[in-house]
Amino acid sequence: MGLRFKYNLVLVSASLLGIVAAAGASYTLVRESALRDVEREAQLMRANATAVRNYTLAHIEPLLTDDGDILFQPEAVTSFAARTVFEAVTAEFPQYYYKEAALNPTNPEDLPTPAEADIIEQFRENPGLTQLSARIETDAGHLLMMAAPITINNPGCLNCHSSPDVAPPAMVDLYGSVNGFGWQLGETVGAQIITVPRSLIVERAKETALMVTVALGAAFTLVFVWTNILLSRVVIRPVSYLTKMAERVSMGDFSVPEYSRNSRDEISSLAQSFNRMRRSLDRAMGMLDE
Repeated sequence: MGLRFKYNLVLVSASLLGIVAAAGASYTLVRESALRDVEREAQLMRANATAVRNYTLAHIEPLLTDDGDILFQPEAVTSFAARTVFEAVTAEFPQYYYKEAALNPTNPEDLPTPAEADIIEQFRENPGLTQLSARIETDAGHLLMMAAPITINNPGCLNCHSSPDVAPPAMVDLYGSVNGFGWQLGETVGAQIITVPRSLIVERAKETALMVTVALGAAFTLVFVWTNILLSRVVIRPVSYLTKMAERVSMGDFSVPEYSRNSRDEISSLAQSFNRMRRSLDRAMGMLDE
C-alpha cells in the first residue's frame, strides 16, 4: 500500500465524513429557514387578502348596497373578494390554499373542519392572539396551517350578519335566514386560514442541502486534485528518487549523483543525511579497497 494510496484514503474518508455532516447540518438549518420563508409568504398572502377585504368593505359594498334588495352581488362580500383574488395568487403559488372559515357562516362552504374550529375557538378565548400555526394530518398528507382571527371591527359587516331583517333580501333568499346571523361587533367569528403542504418545506430543504453537497463535492474534488499534485512534487518524487538512489548505493554503485533540494523541510533534511551517509560509505569502501 503506497503512500499516495494511504494519503488519498485518509483524505477521501475525512472529506466524505465532512460532506455528510455538513449536508445533514445544512438540511436541518435550511429546513428551519424554509419554514420561516413559507410562513413569511403566507403572512404576505394573508395581508393581501386582508387588504382586499378592507377595500371591498369600504369601496365596493357601498356601491352595491342599493341593489341588494333586487340582486345579491357576491362581489360585495369580503370573503368572496378575498378568495377570488387569492385564486389569482395561487397561479404563482399553487401549493397554498386560502380559506375564510367561520363558526356560523352564511355560505356552508365556509364551515370549518374540526382543526379549523379548534383554532377559531383559541382566538375567541384569547382576544390578544393575532396568529396561530399548527401542523395537521389529513388524507392529502401533512399540512402546515397558519391562521389569523376574523373579528368584527367594522359596523358595516353587520349590515349582512346582524339579523335577517336588515340583511339584503336577495342574500336571505339565496342562503336562507338560519346561518350567518347574530354576529356582534368586536366578536371573533372565524379565521383566515392558509394551508401549505409540509412537503414543500422538505423539498426546499432537500434542494438547498443538495446544492450544499454538490458545492462541497466540487470543492473536495479541487482539493483532491491539487493536493495530489503537490504530494507528487513535494513528497512522492523526492522519496522515490531517494529510494532508487539507496538501492543503487546498497549495490555498491556510488556513481549516482547526490540529491540536492533547495528547501528546509523534512525531505530536504532526509536528502542531506542520505548524501552524508553515501559519502561516508563511499570513503569507507575506498579505505577497504586500499
